[in-house]
Amino acid sequence: QVQLRESGGGLVQVGGSLRPSCSSSGRPLNTYAVGWFRQAPGKEREFVGAISWSGDSTYYADSVKGRFTISRDNAKNTVYLQMDSLEPEDTAVYYCAAVHYGASWYIRAAQYDYWGQGTQVTVSS
Repeated sequence: QVQLRESGGGLVQVGGSLRPSCSSSGRPLNTYAVGWFRQAPGKEREFVGAISWSGDSTYYADSVKGRFTISRDNAKNTVYLQMDSLEPEDTAVYYCAAVHYGASWYIRAAQYDYWGQGTQVTVSS
């Protein structure tokens, strides 16, 4: 069983950076692809980006490409979402999700089996 927990969200000004992380208790994450999704108030949950289980491939939504970077540290059992040049439109609850031996191009929420509880990211102008 994989139990995911996000941390590292917070309040930041426009143009700033944050680095939420996703860690697992129970089974290690090193054989799981991890995706990041976000949901703003009144909007549907949307794909942000994902990293393959092997860590050799990442894929991003166009809205964050060039600003966000996903990486993983299997020794720490953690996946990171480095967010730079943040904009007010990035304000949302950010969720990580995992699927066993998944690929980085898993962009649909239904493709993931395990979810964290989310962490709030607020970008103020």
